Amino acid sequence: MLAFTLVLLYPLLGLGAPVGAWQWDGSIPGSTVSAVRTSLLLTALALLIDVLLGTPVAWYLARSAGHDRIVWEAAVLISVLMPPLALGILLSLAFGPQSSLGGWLLRIGVPTSNSPAAFAATQVYASIGYYILAARAALAAVPRDLERTAALLGSPPMQVFRRVTFPLAKLGLAAALSLAWVRALGEFGAVVVTAYYPSGMPVQIWVNLQDAGMPAVMPLLVVFLLTALPLPWLIHLLAQNHTANA
Repeated sequence: MLAFTLVLLYPLLGLGAPVGAWQWDGSIPGSTVSAVRTSLLLTALALLIDVLLGTPVAWYLARSAGHDRIVWEAAVLISVLMPPLALGILLSLAFGPQSSLGGWLLRIGVPTSNSPAAFAATQVYASIGYYILAARAALAAVPRDLERTAALLGSPPMQVFRRVTFPLAKLGLAAALSLAWVRALGEFGAVVVTAYYPSGMPVQIWVNLQDAGMPAVMPLLVVFLLTALPLPWLIHLLAQNHTANA
């Protein structure tokens, strides 16, 4: 196990590689701060949409049975299994100005490429399937007998969810949210097609690599890792500790 862990974490030694003096902004002044702000704000918006849209879907899948659940879950799986580059191309075609929907959105002032709306929408498409599947597992683990008992005692459905389902599933839902966070924040293949501008951290890392080399990549890479890794890592540790103490 020690040997496997050392091999698995060996790439982190690259953070100390001698690549020269680090350059905060590469060849574009203000690019690093702008990329961090774009990624954090728009990823937060994408996650809010994931939760609002994905939680009811996850709850429905968790409470469905038989062929009904299989059919709808298969549709969600398509979005999860879609290669990122293919997703970006399909989104640009389906929502581009040449399509009916894309043309209408453009006429009402919502550009569907190289815009904050395109950035956030792409992140939602890339991450919501992961959130739904993980949230479904968390909600399915809640004993239905407890929910039925609360309902028989007169609690309406929303109250049952708030007082019974959510407290029991909250750690699993937090894990689902952290998974969606990493997936949305780190999306490159689809975003680089649909929203090259405004550049988020993954795209800006690529731009810095092309324009100024590794010295301009390293500062933004460190910020990227610090924003992507701690949340799911801590939630996983909390989940393991909760399971061990249960």
